[in-house]
Amino acid sequence: MTLEILTFSLGPLDNNTYLLVDTATNQAVIVDPTFDSHRIAEIILDRRIDLTQIWLTHAHFDHIAGAKLFSQFREPPLPIGIHPDDLELYRSGGGAGLFGIQMPEMPQPSLFFEHGQILQVGEEEIEVRHTPGHSRGHVIFYAAQANAAIVGDLIFQNGVGRTDLPGGSSTQLLKSIYQQVLSLPPETRLLPGHGPETTVQEEADNNPYLN
Repeated sequence: MTLEILTFSLGPLDNNTYLLVDTATNQAVIVDPTFDSHRIAEIILDRRIDLTQIWLTHAHFDHIAGAKLFSQFREPPLPIGIHPDDLELYRSGGGAGLFGIQMPEMPQPSLFFEHGQILQVGEEEIEVRHTPGHSRGHVIFYAAQANAAIVGDLIFQNGVGRTDLPGGSSTQLLKSIYQQVLSLPPETRLLPGHGPETTVQEEADNNPYLN
């Protein structure tokens, strides 16, 4: 297993941004780049990491705020990946206006995820799972060899994502968790969009929203 997963807690909402690096090839993708992501950019440049793509679990503003910075790492710009069901949310600023936040003009996504799609980080394979509920196009990224899943704002340690924003559905969210998260091996690490990591087993046993 050569996949290194680096976690950065950044910005005013303490978002977790993840840098996935295939240490065999030094190629990497960044997941959910948020505010203050220049700190990650410095590490990428210092380590001469070959950043190839930007992946978004969903399009809320705090999960896309750093996408423009990283898209400019190359010319032409790096591809930004998103599920098509969240494209409208992305283009409208990720709901930032609901919180009185002005978002800059964002580069347009050019990579569109599908449920069951297999993505590459260097030589490592990552599975896309469509998990609507927090937003219509929410996805998680499952790295079987690394025994980890990046779960965005679908599920947290002893909590679940909010469903009161446009496109949210508590029924869909719980269905997504039961079908796409709790079906993973019990020891799978769950890496959420906010807060500490947890495991499938811990949430199956202790999450009050699932019991």
